[in-house]
Amino acid sequence: MHSKCLLLVVTLTSGVLHLTEAVCIPDNILFGVGSASYQIEGAWNYGDKSESIWDDLTHNYPELVSAEANGDVAADSFNKINEDVAQLQSIGVHFYQFSLSWSRLLPEGYSNNVSAVGLQYYNDLIDALVAADIIPMVVLYHWDLPTILQKLGGWTNPELIDIYTDYARVAFENFGDRVKYWITFSSPSEVCKAYGADNRAPAGVSSSQTGIGEYLCANTILKAHARTYHLYNDTYRPDQNGTIGIALFANWYEPDTISSVDIIAAIRALHFEIGLYANPIFTSAGDYPTMVKDTIRRRSAAEGFPYSRLPELTAQEIEYIKFTSDFFGVNHYTTYMAADRQMYSSDPEYFLDLEVTYWQPQLDWEDTAVDWVKVVPWGFRRLLVWLQREYNYGPTFYITENGYPDYGEVDDDLRISYIQRQVSALQDAIADGVSVGAYTYWNFLDGFEWLEGYNVTYGMVSVNMTDPNRSRTLKSSARYYRDLIRSRSVEPDQNCNFTSVPTTPPPTDNPDESTTSAPPSGLASTFAMPHNLGVMLSISTVTMVLFSLIRS
Repeated sequence: MHSKCLLLVVTLTSGVLHLTEAVCIPDNILFGVGSASYQIEGAWNYGDKSESIWDDLTHNYPELVSAEANGDVAADSFNKINEDVAQLQSIGVHFYQFSLSWSRLLPEGYSNNVSAVGLQYYNDLIDALVAADIIPMVVLYHWDLPTILQKLGGWTNPELIDIYTDYARVAFENFGDRVKYWITFSSPSEVCKAYGADNRAPAGVSSSQTGIGEYLCANTILKAHARTYHLYNDTYRPDQNGTIGIALFANWYEPDTISSVDIIAAIRALHFEIGLYANPIFTSAGDYPTMVKDTIRRRSAAEGFPYSRLPELTAQEIEYIKFTSDFFGVNHYTTYMAADRQMYSSDPEYFLDLEVTYWQPQLDWEDTAVDWVKVVPWGFRRLLVWLQREYNYGPTFYITENGYPDYGEVDDDLRISYIQRQVSALQDAIADGVSVGAYTYWNFLDGFEWLEGYNVTYGMVSVNMTDPNRSRTLKSSARYYRDLIRSRSVEPDQNCNFTSVPTTPPPTDNPDESTTSAPPSGLASTFAMPHNLGVMLSISTVTMVLFSLIRS
């Protein structure tokens, strides 16, 4: 009996219910907000800007988007630089993460024709941020490929490696004197899933390409990322002294039971979603995860393919891609339960390759305005601990996206609760030994939410989409976030010591202060609980140990 009680105490302390008083957030962590060009800029055809694949989808396949919405105007940020920067100042962020529109900067997709209008817009935005003491963090690619390049096959065509690198060169040459934080790709796994689906951008892709298009895309993006990293490292870093990395989409997969098959299934899901991109960059061995390679090779043979559908990386390519990121960007939204599922088909399919069934308990986990986003703070913590153990050569983790969808409430108390619990989970992960350098709340503004259109919002700043002027209003969450940043506490009435914010990249070693926190006691009743507490209590002490033993 005593041993069982001890297990319960240890388990609760290690992540399921961990409720303690809030503590100060380490001073070396930067706080910011983010956005993506297509979601907020508007001005879709102003000047010489050309069409992107999201312009193409919303104009030519409007039925794919809720209410047939588009980003033609969106939040009209193209015309509201000063107003947006003033809002950022009001929130008190240290940095602003935004993406460049490739088709605005290079209307023909290639670097031989650089748009003066595009250069002016981004120079004006960067200058305004710097003048306001807000660090610009620039994403080179956030999903809006020029349509002209998609007609070449998009990211399944290896020619895009050189074309993308030239695009990056234009950005480094024109903005690198002021931009010291670069992200090559945001959520490349989500980009590549579109090459096996018929309901995403690029539109018009046949779903019959699934199981092939996703891997061709991943291969191209990894090489484009590495080429761009080496370009920056060799040519621009000596003078510009910046940092460059990649941001990966990363949900957590929790084993449904403590059976070995379910634990391995959860690991397999993590490696297909994250490891496919992280292993080649963040491990000393490089290459795709062995588990992923073996699974796809076996399934390809069963389907009659004479070779694996996953393109092989040569020994030279493996060495070239390794360690090409100064930080590990994490775009995290939710958690899934995972169990083993062996399903076979005569035709390839990416989601069958995972050999995993995954789901979210509908009754036990807190809902949001989007079906697939459940509020699971303990999953966020476990994800970060797993990433630290799996990719332990020493990268600092930047949380590059973490957001809460609702229906546009200005008094958004649920978003405040979400931020409290997510940042508390982040603090717990830091106490577990995870090195964290930045946290980005997603999104800065209400904007175009991809296939959801304007039905849901993630922003800290409300945008009136029925007002031609696109008037802005700070939400309650923006004021809370401002107070969190100032006080360094999820409970801002606790006065923590605040030191100056670093303007150079955060150190890559672990923070000196190891702090633990959890949702304030007042939130205990809404704290997300596992679907099966008895199973989860066992998993919380067993899973991470097994995860560390079962490698890729």
